[in-house]
Amino acid sequence: MNLISSDPLDRNHFPVDEWALVETEFDVSLQGRTETLFTVGNGYLGLRGNVDEGRDGHHYGTFINGFHETWPIQHAEEAFGFARVGQTIVNVPDARIIRLYVDDEPFVLTEADILRYSRRLDFADGVLVRELEWRTPSGKRVLVRTRRLVSFSDRHLAVVDYEVEMLDAEASILISSQILNRQDGVDEDQVLPAADSATFDPRKADSFKDRVLQPRLKRVDGSRYLLGYRTTNSSMTVACGVEHDLVTDNEWDQRSHLEDDLAKHVYRVKAKPGRPIRLVKTITYHTSRGVPVRELADRCGRTLDRALEVPVEEQYQKQREWLADFWSRSDVEVEGQPVTQQAVRWNIFQLAQSTARTDGGGIAAKGVSGSGYGGHYFWDSEVYVLPFLSYTAPLVARNALRFRQTMLEPARARAVELNQRGALFPWRTINGQESSAYYAASTAQYHIDADISYALMQYVAATGDKDFLVRGAIDILVETARMWADLGFWRSNGDDYFHIHGVTGPDEYTTVVNDNLYTNVMARANLKSATRAVESLRSADPVSYERMVSRLKLNEDEIYEWALAAEKMYIPFDKRAGIHPQDEAFLEKELWDLEHTPASKRPLLLHYHPLVIYRFQVLKQADVVLALLLQGHEFTPEQKRANFEYYEALTTGDSTLSAVVQSIIAAEVGYQDLAMKYFLSALFVDLADLHHNTSDGIHVASTGGVWSALTYGFAGMRDHGGSITFDPRLPEAWTRMSFRVTLHGTRVRADVTQHAMTLTVEAGVSATVTVRGERVYVGADHPVTVLLDHQGPRLTGTPSTRDIEGTRRADGTLVTASMPTISLRA
Repeated sequence: MNLISSDPLDRNHFPVDEWALVETEFDVSLQGRTETLFTVGNGYLGLRGNVDEGRDGHHYGTFINGFHETWPIQHAEEAFGFARVGQTIVNVPDARIIRLYVDDEPFVLTEADILRYSRRLDFADGVLVRELEWRTPSGKRVLVRTRRLVSFSDRHLAVVDYEVEMLDAEASILISSQILNRQDGVDEDQVLPAADSATFDPRKADSFKDRVLQPRLKRVDGSRYLLGYRTTNSSMTVACGVEHDLVTDNEWDQRSHLEDDLAKHVYRVKAKPGRPIRLVKTITYHTSRGVPVRELADRCGRTLDRALEVPVEEQYQKQREWLADFWSRSDVEVEGQPVTQQAVRWNIFQLAQSTARTDGGGIAAKGVSGSGYGGHYFWDSEVYVLPFLSYTAPLVARNALRFRQTMLEPARARAVELNQRGALFPWRTINGQESSAYYAASTAQYHIDADISYALMQYVAATGDKDFLVRGAIDILVETARMWADLGFWRSNGDDYFHIHGVTGPDEYTTVVNDNLYTNVMARANLKSATRAVESLRSADPVSYERMVSRLKLNEDEIYEWALAAEKMYIPFDKRAGIHPQDEAFLEKELWDLEHTPASKRPLLLHYHPLVIYRFQVLKQADVVLALLLQGHEFTPEQKRANFEYYEALTTGDSTLSAVVQSIIAAEVGYQDLAMKYFLSALFVDLADLHHNTSDGIHVASTGGVWSALTYGFAGMRDHGGSITFDPRLPEAWTRMSFRVTLHGTRVRADVTQHAMTLTVEAGVSATVTVRGERVYVGADHPVTVLLDHQGPRLTGTPSTRDIEGTRRADGTLVTASMPTISLRA
């Protein structure tokens, strides 16, 4: 893990602004990264921050959540049950492009003489604004100002607002507004290299050799254009519509051009100095898994008609109003820390852009900001993003869980294929089918069943929405509990424990193991939740209970089996070390010498064969430490500290899922300085491109984890068993942090200082929480302040690996006679 300074950005290039990300110059070397950072989206539609003129795109990208193509997975050696069909997000037709010519000189940003430049992504307005002054080769000065919006209030709507003004001379201006379909569905810069390439990276999207989008419709009506397509293999459909409105005091004319993959509306303007030319493009996309393109085109027409009924400024006002409500529920304020504040708000804003209008769809690992990970949904959503949604945007959380509910039938089929009862959700998917070709580090991560169940019960506890369970979500609990009961087993040699073998935990550097600690702990929670939910439904709503029993063919013996398996679940623990081994055999392996592994060989997965990595004690991401967070009430304070100290030294941080969890637990066990360092590594993972792949899209799980690091880490919030508790541990340099959580419909503002925590109801009636062991009632007219007498233990430095055999290297790395350290050659 690279631990960074408190401000890793070049502030001449990216000045500090607590409510915006600002860029003061165009740097082509940063283009892929800034295209991601300046994405605008709403969870359904995403427009990467490409240049408006469409000539200099590094990673072109217009993405729609869930819109994908399928392709056959070719395995070197086949085996029963392997994933057969891959899924990859498709780059849909790009409707943003506006090409500019002044006296027939094309405006190309990478080549132009730019006198001034600024670009601003405003977190309160939800608009990307760019303003620049261009001096043409003939010396004329041209002001270009653009605004770009993807609407939060209208799921299918985007606006591109393009304004040109001659400053000191007349000119002939040509503006070519385009919809362009790149036929292969991906940009050439995003094509995955061959598997034997030195730059092979499994985190990138797969590419296509053949045409992806088949033309099905093209239509022009005045200044309105419609293009429609169907994917070759998945048979998904998409339609794109654009309406144009030109406003200027200059003389102008127009013409149109339409092809299968290109629509152009061209304006020729005799421009006078001081007379702006403003072109507003109203854009809409509609997609479907099977609706004919013609019907989608009709929907596009209706969306455009509705949008054009009001002035475009009203769209900007609606955006501001939506975000005002969002920030009233979601903002986290860090007093006196402008650098941190800007980065915190950027991360939280990305959560809005990745989730707000998913509306029953999934939450992709990159949101709608890029093609990384092929646009797939992982368990990351439930563990890292759903906590934020459950406590700030419950409806969005509910929709995300309903999406998993729609996947239940294919999850049942997948369980049958893997010889299990119940349901087994895919580790990596878009359409509900497992799409990972490497089962050891993917399909074997059965813990996704428990992660989904955990998120479901966290949502129910946070909102009180038990009706969601009654209306069918309880089926998830029952079917996942069935899977665990069937997967696990009882040994017959007198061992009175329930074991789970042959699985992979969150750590992808250790695969297909027995009794993975995280899996067993989360499976136990899953079994308990299912048992409690079924019994609660039986007593509270007998009619609904009988319907559920009939629907799922549930019997009493199953419920008893779940309760017993949960009670007797085997939880690995090594008494000598005083820690929980990551799995049954983890401590028997050699230690990887991370200290002497050069940076050029990181991340390990890009430089070492999996079998090399699997032989050692080395972690890609927090595994046991994540269990300490999600099921912390199952561990003693001493166990938490011992586990954190041991695994901290073994974790590479090659995954962006790691730093936030390590920050939270470091804060809990007393390593406050280390907690801050890990927090900063998460806070800037994309802004500073710490993992060198920001160009592929935002790390959405990490942005959710940033919110958790603030609330669960520095505010010490926990929600075990549905009870909300706080144990604040604010960083020493911070004077105040404020945030909001919504509990059963009541929004509570928490203000944390070094010496007190004040709780105030901002909306709703009342809530009851616990602060440092003191039960606190807070009402609409009854704010409460709790004095904090101490911060708990505060440890300095970096923890050393705990000593098992009494021998330890000078750098703190564990050494035993049976477990020699090694240093792999660069």
